[in-house]
Amino acid sequence: MARIKMAYIGGGSSRAAGTMASFLWHGPEFAGSEVVLIDKDPERLEIVRRIAEKLAAQGGDDITVTATTDQRTGLTDVDAVLTSFRPGNFDARALDERIPIKHGVIGQETQGPGGFFMALRSINDMRGITDDLQAVAPNAVIFNYTNPVNIVSQAVASYTSIPIYSMCEGPLVFPPVVLRSAGLDPERAKVTMAGVNHNCWSYEHLYDGKDVMPLLEAAWEERKDDPTLDANSKRALHLAVVMQSIPSDYFNYYYFRNGVFRAQQAAPRTRSEVIMNEVPGYWEHYREQAESSHPELDPARSRGGIHELELAIDVMSAYYNDTGARLPVNLPNAGGALPGFDAETVVEVYCTVNRKGCHIEPQQPLPLAVRGITRQLADYQMLAAKAAWEGNRADAIRALIANPLVPDLAIAEPLYDEMAAAHSAYLPERLLR
Repeated sequence: MARIKMAYIGGGSSRAAGTMASFLWHGPEFAGSEVVLIDKDPERLEIVRRIAEKLAAQGGDDITVTATTDQRTGLTDVDAVLTSFRPGNFDARALDERIPIKHGVIGQETQGPGGFFMALRSINDMRGITDDLQAVAPNAVIFNYTNPVNIVSQAVASYTSIPIYSMCEGPLVFPPVVLRSAGLDPERAKVTMAGVNHNCWSYEHLYDGKDVMPLLEAAWEERKDDPTLDANSKRALHLAVVMQSIPSDYFNYYYFRNGVFRAQQAAPRTRSEVIMNEVPGYWEHYREQAESSHPELDPARSRGGIHELELAIDVMSAYYNDTGARLPVNLPNAGGALPGFDAETVVEVYCTVNRKGCHIEPQQPLPLAVRGITRQLADYQMLAAKAAWEGNRADAIRALIANPLVPDLAIAEPLYDEMAAAHSAYLPERLLR
């Protein structure tokens, strides 16, 4: 077991109660540890603290939970920092989704202009976090879940010496979408994906030890006109067959952009606006559980369920307990391990995780048909990280126009200025007009 001091930045978020439930479910792996919850919202922070403190007492693993709104105090002498926060909350996400549509561009949380502005806001806060860590916990490791995880991780890796490992379940959850749409059992498959976060492809895709593509091709011919197949699964199966590689769901935004955009235009609410209607119900449930002597989170009433950020906790456990687990991680492409990508680019790949860090397993090149768009997104990622960390409006425009979802400079400039003005409270002055 690993006895550590961990700070959780975002400890008052709507996912925090489920994240603490997940961490405490792993309690024997962290027996005797201390968790410091950090957030800017004192009321919600206290609710999560009370739930977590009671769950910790029930677990019997001698884990203590405290909370503070003072970030530097909370980070003092920590070993690990779990970061999962959203500057501007869901109101900012709604702007990320809504404003691009006005300009004829897909609006999405981590892709295109919406993802770019989320990166600008997140990295602005992450700079303060890294400054505090260098002052009060210089040996700490960041385990990041703040989106867009690839751009956030790229910025910290490029501009600081603080180790950062970013996580996302994508490589675990994308293959089953395609396999189930083809009527196949994901348990019988071995799929290895790589690329940049939310934009990965498979270079290995086996079913009972054989290439799965003939099975997917047959399934597509059988199901392409099947009205019972939902749109996301249908697109994923179609794209896998055409490109001969199992894709991230997020490539729907690039390869089916016209249909996706029309659907966004027609929708009465964006995804964030739907979630905002649900958030009060989550907090009603959390307040009830904070008052209970034996809190028990209801998956149906908890944001994201009751085992949130579990991949980050798995990586953290493997790191501090020296297990050598095989897990997908976002980290710099050391030695050019993923062929076709620069060594300094943060890539999402499977790693062996132990006390010495995350070690990229041997990689195969991505198929040529999908390498180009992934490399373009990787280059955009580098430009976005630079603009967010140290750039000005001109740097930001160059990054934005490098994104494949932004097709025209005449669109990029007014779109950037409108979004920058809308998010000005969360951006440094250098990025404003």
